[in-house]
Amino acid sequence: MKYIYLGENSLAFTSDIPDDSLVGLAQHGDLDAFNQLAQRYERQIHNVSFRMLGNAQLAEDVTQESLIKAHRGIAGFRGGNLRSWLLRIASNVCKDFLRSQRSRQDVSLDVIMEESGDTLASSDPSPEQEALRGELGQEIQRGLLTLHRDQRMVLVLVDVEGMSYEEAAESVGISPGTLRSRLSRARAKLRDYLLQNGELLPPSFRQ
Repeated sequence: MKYIYLGENSLAFTSDIPDDSLVGLAQHGDLDAFNQLAQRYERQIHNVSFRMLGNAQLAEDVTQESLIKAHRGIAGFRGGNLRSWLLRIASNVCKDFLRSQRSRQDVSLDVIMEESGDTLASSDPSPEQEALRGELGQEIQRGLLTLHRDQRMVLVLVDVEGMSYEEAAESVGISPGTLRSRLSRARAKLRDYLLQNGELLPPSFRQ
């Protein structure tokens, strides 16, 4: 095992140590090992939480709570895909928060964004192009928040975080077939929402 001493009883692990080795140490009470895992995945947890909640401060709170839950539950982790396990925890924390706050064509979000890039981007984009791109991003986020939380989560995991169907299905605890169906409905609903603001979309997506 490679590590560097930072001081008495404190060490920082190098980035080439695999997750499973750090998990094994964390399961035996090594806080430094768990902190290394947290540093590797906190940005992804935060990104998913922000897309789900649409609020940076709430996303930070969810990220913190998710990591606390992960630390408490790491002893019960039985191997497999650590990222899926962590994002499943984050997904459940987001759902809990959303529950507490609650008293046509199947086109990937990536396709919209890529085509937007082709349409709006240049080697030296103008201020107008930059502003339009920012408006589209904000409108997509608003559209995400109109989706049911279950649909929103699968769309974020697949189209924003780039997970495979199998990995995303594991993260939310459903079958790949169910995920595909849920994702298809989410994409259709988001597309319908965005078509209401057609002036922000690439030409081929406008009605």
